[in-house]
Amino acid sequence: MLDCAIVGGGPAGLTAGLYTTRGGLENVTMFEKGMPGGQITSSSEIENYPGVSGEISGMDLMMPWPEQCQKFGLKHEMIEVTRVSKEGDIFKIHKGDGTVEEAHSVIIGTGSSPRRAGFTGEDKFLGRGVSTCATCDGFFYRGKEVAVVGGGNTALEEALYLAKICTKVYLIHRRDTFRSAPNTVERVKRTPNIELILNSFPEEVYGDAMGVTGLKVKNNSGEIRKISVLGIFTFVGNDVNNQALLQEDGSFLCDMNEKGEVIVDISMRTSVAGLFATGDMRIAAPKQVISAAGDGAVAALQAISYVDELLNH
Repeated sequence: MLDCAIVGGGPAGLTAGLYTTRGGLENVTMFEKGMPGGQITSSSEIENYPGVSGEISGMDLMMPWPEQCQKFGLKHEMIEVTRVSKEGDIFKIHKGDGTVEEAHSVIIGTGSSPRRAGFTGEDKFLGRGVSTCATCDGFFYRGKEVAVVGGGNTALEEALYLAKICTKVYLIHRRDTFRSAPNTVERVKRTPNIELILNSFPEEVYGDAMGVTGLKVKNNSGEIRKISVLGIFTFVGNDVNNQALLQEDGSFLCDMNEKGEVIVDISMRTSVAGLFATGDMRIAAPKQVISAAGDGAVAALQAISYVDELLNH
Protein backbone atom coordinates (compact mmCIF):
# COMPACT_ATOMS: atom_id res chain seq x y z
CA MET A 1 0.00 0.00 0.00
CA LEU A 2 1.44 3.36 -1.04
CA ASP A 3 1.17 6.31 1.28
CA CYS A 4 1.00 8.49 -1.82
CA ALA A 5 0.88 7.79 -5.54
CA ILE A 6 2.11 10.63 -7.73
CA VAL A 7 0.83 10.50 -11.29
CA GLY A 8 2.96 12.59 -13.65
CA GLY A 9 6.66 13.39 -13.52
CA GLY A 10 6.85 17.06 -14.49
CA PRO A 11 7.87 19.90 -12.15
CA ALA A 12 4.69 19.45 -10.07
CA GLY A 13 5.08 15.70 -9.68
CA LEU A 14 8.78 15.84 -8.90
CA THR A 15 8.32 18.58 -6.31
CA ALA A 16 5.46 16.62 -4.77
CA GLY A 17 7.77 13.62 -4.60
CA LEU A 18 10.47 15.65 -2.88
CA TYR A 19 8.13 17.14 -0.29
CA THR A 20 6.17 13.98 0.52
CA THR A 21 9.25 11.83 1.06
CA ARG A 22 11.25 14.47 2.90
CA GLY A 23 8.13 15.28 4.92
CA GLY A 24 7.82 11.77 6.33
CA LEU A 25 5.76 9.62 3.96
CA GLU A 26 7.75 6.42 3.60
CA ASN A 27 6.15 4.70 0.62
CA VAL A 28 5.78 7.10 -2.30
CA THR A 29 5.95 6.17 -5.98
CA MET A 30 5.87 8.56 -8.93
CA PHE A 31 4.38 7.07 -12.08
CA GLU A 32 5.63 8.69 -15.28
CA LYS A 33 5.43 6.91 -18.64
CA GLY A 34 8.50 8.73 -19.99
CA MET A 35 11.55 10.40 -18.57
CA PRO A 36 10.77 12.84 -15.74
CA GLY A 37 10.87 16.56 -16.47
CA GLY A 38 7.68 17.43 -18.32
CA GLN A 39 7.03 19.75 -21.28
CA ILE A 40 9.69 22.23 -20.22
CA THR A 41 12.44 19.80 -21.25
CA SER A 42 11.72 20.71 -24.89
CA SER A 43 12.50 24.42 -24.32
CA SER A 44 15.81 25.46 -25.79
CA GLU A 45 16.56 28.15 -23.22
CA ILE A 46 15.23 29.14 -19.78
CA GLU A 47 15.88 32.59 -18.32
CA ASN A 48 13.01 33.15 -15.89
CA TYR A 49 13.53 30.44 -13.28
CA PRO A 50 14.63 32.17 -10.05
CA GLY A 51 18.16 31.40 -8.92
CA VAL A 52 19.23 30.02 -12.29
CA SER A 53 21.34 32.52 -14.20
CA GLY A 54 22.99 32.27 -17.56
CA GLU A 55 21.85 30.19 -20.51
CA ILE A 56 20.28 26.86 -19.62
CA SER A 57 17.99 24.57 -21.57
CA GLY A 58 14.80 23.09 -20.17
CA MET A 59 16.45 19.68 -20.16
CA ASP A 60 19.43 20.97 -18.18
CA LEU A 61 17.15 22.75 -15.72
CA MET A 62 15.21 19.57 -14.94
CA MET A 63 18.14 17.13 -14.98
CA PRO A 64 19.00 17.31 -11.23
CA TRP A 65 15.41 17.14 -10.00
CA PRO A 66 14.84 13.34 -10.10
CA GLU A 67 18.13 12.59 -8.35
CA GLN A 68 17.33 15.06 -5.57
CA CYS A 69 13.89 13.52 -5.05
CA GLN A 70 15.15 9.95 -5.09
CA LYS A 71 17.73 10.81 -2.43
CA PHE A 72 14.85 11.09 0.05
CA GLY A 73 13.24 7.83 -1.02
CA LEU A 74 10.96 8.66 -3.96
CA LYS A 75 10.51 5.68 -6.26
CA HIS A 76 9.98 6.20 -9.98
CA GLU A 77 8.08 3.68 -12.05
CA MET A 78 8.25 4.29 -15.79
CA ILE A 79 4.76 3.23 -16.78
CA GLU A 80 1.54 4.88 -17.87
CA VAL A 81 -1.34 5.18 -15.42
CA THR A 82 -4.49 4.48 -17.40
CA ARG A 83 -6.98 5.21 -14.63
CA VAL A 84 -7.24 6.32 -11.01
CA SER A 85 -10.31 5.13 -9.12
CA LYS A 86 -11.35 5.04 -5.47
CA GLU A 87 -13.08 2.40 -3.35
CA GLY A 88 -13.84 3.55 0.18
CA ASP A 89 -10.70 5.26 1.46
CA ILE A 90 -8.40 3.41 -0.94
CA PHE A 91 -7.30 4.68 -4.34
CA LYS A 92 -6.65 2.18 -7.13
CA ILE A 93 -3.85 3.00 -9.55
CA HIS A 94 -4.54 1.11 -12.80
CA LYS A 95 -1.34 0.74 -14.83
CA GLY A 96 -0.69 0.18 -18.50
CA ASP A 97 0.51 -3.39 -17.95
CA GLY A 98 -2.85 -4.37 -16.42
CA THR A 99 -1.68 -4.40 -12.80
CA VAL A 100 -3.19 -2.30 -10.01
CA GLU A 101 -1.56 -0.64 -7.02
CA GLU A 102 -3.32 0.80 -3.98
CA ALA A 103 -2.65 4.13 -2.27
CA HIS A 104 -3.94 6.20 0.62
CA SER A 105 -3.59 9.44 -1.35
CA VAL A 106 -2.95 10.59 -4.93
CA ILE A 107 -1.31 13.69 -6.34
CA ILE A 108 -1.96 13.99 -10.05
CA GLY A 109 -0.11 16.35 -12.37
CA THR A 110 -0.40 15.00 -15.90
CA GLY A 111 -0.39 18.48 -17.42
CA SER A 112 -1.82 19.63 -20.71
CA SER A 113 -0.73 19.47 -24.31
CA PRO A 114 -0.74 22.57 -26.53
CA ARG A 115 -2.82 21.95 -29.62
CA ARG A 116 -0.93 22.09 -32.86
CA ALA A 117 -2.03 24.71 -35.37
CA GLY A 118 -1.34 22.19 -38.13
CA PHE A 119 0.95 24.05 -40.53
CA THR A 120 3.88 22.46 -42.34
CA GLY A 121 7.12 22.61 -40.36
CA GLU A 122 5.43 23.31 -37.02
CA ASP A 123 6.83 20.21 -35.32
CA LYS A 124 10.20 20.50 -37.06
CA PHE A 125 10.83 23.99 -35.69
CA LEU A 126 9.17 23.54 -32.29
CA GLY A 127 11.67 24.92 -29.78
CA ARG A 128 13.72 26.49 -32.59
CA GLY A 129 11.48 29.44 -33.43
CA VAL A 130 8.03 27.92 -32.93
CA SER A 131 6.79 28.31 -29.36
CA THR A 132 3.58 27.93 -27.36
CA CYS A 133 4.63 30.23 -24.51
CA ALA A 134 5.34 33.95 -24.94
CA THR A 135 6.19 34.37 -21.26
CA CYS A 136 8.82 31.64 -21.57
CA ASP A 137 10.36 32.53 -24.92
CA GLY A 138 9.31 36.06 -25.85
CA PHE A 139 12.43 37.66 -24.40
CA PHE A 140 14.61 35.93 -26.98
CA TYR A 141 12.88 37.97 -29.69
CA ARG A 142 13.29 41.37 -28.07
CA GLY A 143 13.66 43.98 -30.81
CA LYS A 144 12.64 41.50 -33.53
CA GLU A 145 9.51 40.73 -35.53
CA VAL A 146 7.31 37.77 -34.57
CA ALA A 147 3.98 36.21 -35.50
CA VAL A 148 1.14 35.07 -33.23
CA VAL A 149 -1.37 32.47 -34.42
CA GLY A 150 -4.81 32.37 -32.79
CA GLY A 151 -7.89 34.41 -32.00
CA GLY A 152 -8.84 33.64 -28.41
CA ASN A 153 -8.08 35.43 -25.15
CA THR A 154 -4.68 33.80 -24.75
CA ALA A 155 -3.54 34.65 -28.29
CA LEU A 156 -4.54 38.31 -27.94
CA GLU A 157 -3.08 38.70 -24.46
CA GLU A 158 0.20 37.12 -25.57
CA ALA A 159 0.27 39.37 -28.65
CA LEU A 160 -0.05 42.40 -26.36
CA TYR A 161 2.73 41.03 -24.16
CA LEU A 162 5.01 40.48 -27.16
CA ALA A 163 4.20 43.94 -28.57
CA LYS A 164 5.94 45.47 -25.55
CA ILE A 165 9.26 43.80 -26.34
CA CYS A 166 9.16 43.13 -30.10
CA THR A 167 9.31 45.68 -32.90
CA LYS A 168 6.32 44.14 -34.66
CA VAL A 169 3.76 41.42 -34.03
CA TYR A 170 1.74 39.87 -36.86
CA LEU A 171 -1.50 38.45 -35.43
CA ILE A 172 -2.84 35.74 -37.74
CA HIS A 173 -6.43 34.57 -37.32
CA ARG A 174 -8.58 32.45 -39.63
CA ARG A 175 -11.69 34.60 -39.02
CA ASP A 176 -12.41 38.33 -39.01
CA THR A 177 -13.80 38.31 -35.48
CA PHE A 178 -12.12 37.30 -32.23
CA ARG A 179 -13.22 34.96 -29.45
CA SER A 180 -11.92 37.32 -26.79
CA ALA A 181 -13.10 39.98 -24.36
CA PRO A 182 -14.12 43.17 -26.23
CA ASN A 183 -11.72 45.37 -24.24
CA THR A 184 -8.82 43.04 -25.10
CA VAL A 185 -9.74 43.21 -28.79
CA GLU A 186 -9.81 47.01 -28.62
CA ARG A 187 -6.40 47.13 -26.93
CA VAL A 188 -4.97 44.95 -29.70
CA LYS A 189 -6.46 47.19 -32.40
CA ARG A 190 -5.05 50.29 -30.71
CA THR A 191 -1.52 48.84 -30.42
CA PRO A 192 0.44 50.35 -33.33
CA ASN A 193 3.00 47.55 -33.74
CA ILE A 194 0.40 44.76 -33.97
CA GLU A 195 -0.69 44.05 -37.55
CA LEU A 196 -3.85 41.99 -37.94
CA ILE A 197 -3.82 39.38 -40.70
CA LEU A 198 -7.42 38.16 -40.67
CA ASN A 199 -9.29 35.51 -42.65
CA SER A 200 -5.92 33.84 -43.01
CA PHE A 201 -4.04 30.84 -41.67
CA PRO A 202 -0.38 29.79 -41.55
CA GLU A 203 0.49 27.31 -44.28
CA GLU A 204 4.20 26.70 -43.78
CA VAL A 205 7.05 27.81 -41.54
CA TYR A 206 10.51 27.73 -43.04
CA GLY A 207 14.03 28.34 -41.84
CA ASP A 208 17.57 27.04 -41.68
CA ALA A 209 19.85 25.22 -39.26
CA MET A 210 19.67 28.19 -36.86
CA GLY A 211 15.87 28.24 -36.72
CA VAL A 212 12.84 29.98 -38.21
CA THR A 213 13.30 32.69 -40.83
CA GLY A 214 9.77 33.14 -42.12
CA LEU A 215 6.17 32.04 -42.49
CA LYS A 216 3.86 31.53 -45.46
CA VAL A 217 0.31 32.70 -44.77
CA LYS A 218 -2.68 31.90 -47.00
CA ASN A 219 -5.90 33.92 -46.95
CA ASN A 220 -9.40 32.66 -47.70
CA SER A 221 -8.98 33.62 -51.36
CA GLY A 222 -5.95 31.38 -51.68
CA GLU A 223 -3.40 34.17 -51.89
CA ILE A 224 -0.02 33.47 -50.28
CA ARG A 225 1.94 36.06 -48.31
CA LYS A 226 5.44 35.55 -46.99
CA ILE A 227 6.29 37.14 -43.65
CA SER A 228 9.89 37.42 -42.46
CA VAL A 229 9.83 36.56 -38.75
CA LEU A 230 12.20 34.77 -36.40
CA GLY A 231 9.58 33.63 -33.92
CA ILE A 232 6.10 32.13 -34.27
CA PHE A 233 3.84 31.74 -31.22
CA THR A 234 0.83 29.45 -31.56
CA PHE A 235 -2.14 29.75 -29.20
CA VAL A 236 -4.94 27.61 -30.55
CA GLY A 237 -5.87 26.01 -27.25
CA ASN A 238 -4.70 23.30 -24.88
CA ASP A 239 -5.91 19.79 -24.32
CA VAL A 240 -5.91 18.83 -20.63
CA ASN A 241 -4.37 15.42 -20.04
CA ASN A 242 -7.17 14.23 -17.78
CA GLN A 243 -7.64 10.74 -19.20
CA ALA A 244 -6.41 9.04 -16.02
CA LEU A 245 -9.35 10.52 -14.11
CA LEU A 246 -11.94 9.15 -16.54
CA GLN A 247 -13.93 6.30 -15.00
CA GLU A 248 -15.35 3.20 -16.67
CA ASP A 249 -18.87 4.69 -16.67
CA GLY A 250 -17.70 7.78 -18.59
CA SER A 251 -17.73 10.12 -15.60
CA PHE A 252 -14.69 11.76 -14.03
CA LEU A 253 -13.38 10.84 -10.58
CA CYS A 254 -13.59 14.45 -9.41
CA ASP A 255 -15.25 17.72 -10.40
CA MET A 256 -14.01 19.36 -13.61
CA ASN A 257 -14.90 22.60 -15.39
CA GLU A 258 -16.19 22.86 -18.96
CA LYS A 259 -12.62 22.83 -20.31
CA GLY A 260 -11.82 19.53 -18.62
CA GLU A 261 -9.59 21.19 -16.03
CA VAL A 262 -9.67 19.84 -12.49
CA ILE A 263 -11.41 22.11 -10.00
CA VAL A 264 -9.21 22.62 -6.93
CA ASP A 265 -9.12 24.95 -3.95
CA ILE A 266 -6.11 27.00 -2.87
CA SER A 267 -4.64 23.86 -1.24
CA MET A 268 -4.88 21.81 -4.48
CA ARG A 269 -7.67 19.70 -2.97
CA THR A 270 -10.19 18.27 -5.42
CA SER A 271 -13.78 17.29 -4.69
CA VAL A 272 -12.50 13.82 -3.69
CA ALA A 273 -10.82 13.50 -0.29
CA GLY A 274 -7.18 12.49 -0.63
CA LEU A 275 -6.93 13.46 -4.32
CA PHE A 276 -4.90 16.55 -5.19
CA ALA A 277 -4.41 18.06 -8.66
CA THR A 278 -1.44 20.20 -9.67
CA GLY A 279 0.15 22.07 -12.54
CA ASP A 280 -1.31 22.68 -15.98
CA MET A 281 -4.27 20.34 -15.49
CA ARG A 282 -5.86 22.38 -12.70
CA ILE A 283 -8.07 25.45 -13.07
CA ALA A 284 -6.42 28.86 -13.51
CA ALA A 285 -2.96 27.34 -14.02
CA PRO A 286 -0.30 29.93 -15.00
CA LYS A 287 1.50 27.19 -16.98
CA GLN A 288 4.94 28.07 -15.62
CA VAL A 289 7.54 25.72 -14.14
CA ILE A 290 7.79 27.65 -10.89
CA SER A 291 3.99 27.65 -10.44
CA ALA A 292 3.74 23.92 -11.09
CA ALA A 293 6.52 23.29 -8.57
CA GLY A 294 4.65 25.40 -6.04
CA ASP A 295 1.49 23.38 -6.67
CA GLY A 296 3.43 20.18 -6.04
CA ALA A 297 4.77 21.46 -2.72
CA VAL A 298 1.32 22.59 -1.56
CA ALA A 299 -0.32 19.31 -2.59
CA ALA A 300 2.41 17.29 -0.87
CA LEU A 301 1.99 19.08 2.44
CA GLN A 302 -1.76 18.53 2.23
CA ALA A 303 -1.26 14.85 1.36
CA ILE A 304 1.02 14.36 4.37
CA SER A 305 -1.65 15.82 6.66
CA TYR A 306 -4.39 13.77 5.01
CA VAL A 307 -2.53 10.46 5.30
CA ASP A 308 -1.48 11.19 8.88
CA GLU A 309 -5.07 11.87 9.91
CA LEU A 310 -6.37 8.86 7.96
CA LEU A 311 -3.96 6.41 9.58
CA ASN A 312 -4.16 7.79 13.08
CA HIS A 313 -7.90 8.06 13.53
